[in-house]
Amino acid sequence: MALSGKVESEVEIEAPAAKFYNVFRKQLEHLPNITTHIHDAKVHEGDWENVGSVKHWEFTIDGKKVSAKAKIESIDDENKVITYSIFDGEFSEKYKSLKSIIQVIDKEHGGGIVKWTYEYEKLKEDIIGLSPELFLDFAIKITKDIDAHLVKE
Repeated sequence: MALSGKVESEVEIEAPAAKFYNVFRKQLEHLPNITTHIHDAKVHEGDWENVGSVKHWEFTIDGKKVSAKAKIESIDDENKVITYSIFDGEFSEKYKSLKSIIQVIDKEHGGGIVKWTYEYEKLKEDIIGLSPELFLDFAIKITKDIDAHLVKE
């Protein structure tokens, strides 16, 4: 297995793409109320929505409670793309770098596609536990929870 790489997934959503993107752009603090996979979210530095801001998250991946910080690296509102760097805790013990990129794409007849990409560089070959594939599974689960929440609003 390579030390660096990326994993990607696309999830179709029923909610309007702009509404879904807005959750990540302007309503991150609500995620613990929307999905059972995220337990807590706090601003560590900056605010909730600007580049350079850092959030502290507590969440469950593969049945294990973990915490991490996520810094907003870039925001492209026109293309509905946000890039985060994830660090601290177990993540810093296992990864030299870990980026999470979310892109929300409009579908022609409503709804959208949420594309998740995790780019990583491991500190060593064999990482036990928090694999990039588990991050992707986590992202898919929260995407489905957010979509279900937005559709019933």
